[in-house]
Amino acid sequence: MQASSDRKPRTAAMPFIMITVLIDMISIGLIIPVLPPLVGSFTGSQADHAFWYGVVSFAFGFANFFGSPVLGALSDHYGRRPVLLIGFTGLALSFFATALSSALWMLVVIRFIGGAMQANAAVAQAYVADISEPHERAKRFGMLGAMFGMGFVLGPVMGGLLGGIDLHLPFFVAGTLAVLNGLYGFFILPESLPAERRVAVNWRKANPIASLKQLTELQGVGLLVAVMGLSSLAQFTMHATWVLYTHFKFGWGPTENGWSLFAVGAMAVIVQGGLIRVALKRTTPQKLAVVGLISSSLCYFFWGAVPEGWMMYVVIVLNVFGFMANTSIQTLVSNAADVQSQGRTMGAVASLNSLMAVIAPVFGAALLGMVSHLPPGDWRLGAPLFLCSALQAVATVLALRHLKRHSQGGLV
Repeated sequence: MQASSDRKPRTAAMPFIMITVLIDMISIGLIIPVLPPLVGSFTGSQADHAFWYGVVSFAFGFANFFGSPVLGALSDHYGRRPVLLIGFTGLALSFFATALSSALWMLVVIRFIGGAMQANAAVAQAYVADISEPHERAKRFGMLGAMFGMGFVLGPVMGGLLGGIDLHLPFFVAGTLAVLNGLYGFFILPESLPAERRVAVNWRKANPIASLKQLTELQGVGLLVAVMGLSSLAQFTMHATWVLYTHFKFGWGPTENGWSLFAVGAMAVIVQGGLIRVALKRTTPQKLAVVGLISSSLCYFFWGAVPEGWMMYVVIVLNVFGFMANTSIQTLVSNAADVQSQGRTMGAVASLNSLMAVIAPVFGAALLGMVSHLPPGDWRLGAPLFLCSALQAVATVLALRHLKRHSQGGLV
């Protein structure tokens, strides 16, 4: 009887966290089309533009690499809700301060502080793991992924349109949304982690190196850490270079990039909000992960190779299985962790992602800077995306090796 009464509020908490993630991702999506042009307003050449945008992206990822495992461990001790509130506060401060920045060094410092305070995605994933049985997690991570996608449907388009009026306006709007999300979290969002599941913070393990080591030691994870790392590196390299790449190659501005990111978000909503459930009825997360990695590798290559801007949309639509890969891998990792360590595990995954977010701008911006002198339409401008394709291909090989060793998971 007790289990049944506990189950109802825990199930009811799912809509609350979905709304929280949606608002969070809209606020983040708002700034994507306008942060690169804002950085460019302080530079004098395309090469400098690529370099300094890489520095700004590096600052956020570097701070987030160290902050995520700490915040994840804190959420295992104090609960998910207070750590989410810290993240909303960090986002709001970061957005407002960015809008008021008058120099490049200010952007770098602000993004660094914002990265240290923000682990919303990892804590939201731990929240979903708290309220879900292992067999439900793939579906619910898909629902959460749909909210991420919907945020990228609404956010970048709004950011592109608002950025067309004033480059600073989307940051003020994003900051306001972060404040509203904080108020929503404070007054409405229920806590997902019961007191009996909370554990003391082990500060020796709440650092990125220890958390990543612990992640590799989880039964059934192993090489999946390398798969996640390479896949994240590819994804963040694309994120770090997409807006500048399309600007250099096709002459796109904030509005065009806003619509392209709208298309990415729309596909994520369609796939993770519905198609992935259909796929999971017919196959396993293991098989979906492999097929998704192969699809992504091919699509990265074609994004870099296409000669016309409209073709980018065709590739986005064709990458159906690519949108299923991360959710499938995430499900395997979450199911490998026990109920007391979901926050620390998701924090470790977020830390791994942050490490890749640190490295990605270095490679991406360097490659883009090397080809930035080429004329619009030159296929070599796609160099960063060709790198993404190669990284995803290696991740696919490693995933196949891992799943072959764990054939009881359903691959073979």
